[in-house]
Amino acid sequence: MQAADVMTPNVITVTPDSEVSEIASLLLEHGISAVPVVDSDGHVLGIVSEGDLMARVEPDDESDQRESWWLKLFSGGDAVDYVKTHGRKAGQIMTANPLTVGEEEPLHSIASLLEKRRIKRVPVVRDGKLVGIVSRSNLLRGFSVGRQPAGGEDDRAIRDAIIKEVDKNTGVLVDRLNVIVADGKVQLWGLVESKEQRWAVQVAAENIEGVKEIENNLGFVPRGMGSF
Repeated sequence: MQAADVMTPNVITVTPDSEVSEIASLLLEHGISAVPVVDSDGHVLGIVSEGDLMARVEPDDESDQRESWWLKLFSGGDAVDYVKTHGRKAGQIMTANPLTVGEEEPLHSIASLLEKRRIKRVPVVRDGKLVGIVSRSNLLRGFSVGRQPAGGEDDRAIRDAIIKEVDKNTGVLVDRLNVIVADGKVQLWGLVESKEQRWAVQVAAENIEGVKEIENNLGFVPRGMGSF
C-alpha cells in the first residue's frame, strides 16, 4: 500500500498569517494535533503542532526557565526561541520546510521516515501541492489490512468515491475520517458525532460500486470536543 491509500484528504490548513488563537481553536474543533501551513497555491511551508503551542505556555515559576548566562552565550538561540514562544502568527511559530512524501510512497518507507525523524505525521504532496497527510494512526490502520496488497487504481477509485459521497451528501466532516480499501474491502476509521452519522458513512460506502465488504470502526467525538 502507498500513501494515497491511507492518507487523510481534505486536510485542515492555515496560512502564515493565521493567528495562534485561531490555530488552537482549529485543533480543538477538529480533534487534530497539527495543521500544515500553506501558501495561496497550496504549497507546504511548515507545520504547527500542539507541541509548538504548548511551548508558549509560561511556567508558574519563571526561575525554572532561566538559563545560566554562559549557556545562553553558547546556545545562540535566544532570538529564535523568543519568536517561537511569543510569535502570534503561524509563520512565526511553525516548523518550517517539513518533510513531505508523494502519493506513491510505500507505507514501510513512510514508517521508517517517521521513526528516523522522530515525527508523528508527514504531508503528502502532488506536484508540490498538499493533497493529504499520513499520521502514525493512518499507518497502523493501513498495516492492519495485512500483507495483502491493495487493488491499485480500482481500490483508490472506490476510496475517492466514498469520501466524495460522504462529503457531498451526509454532513459528516471528512477530515475526521480515514477510509482504507484493499481488494474492495473497506475499513472505516475516525470520529463522527452520532449513531446516525456512523450509519450514514457506512451507507455511503455500501452504495459505491465495487465495495465487497465493510468494517465500520468509526468512533464518536468525545463530549466537549469542538467547543471551549
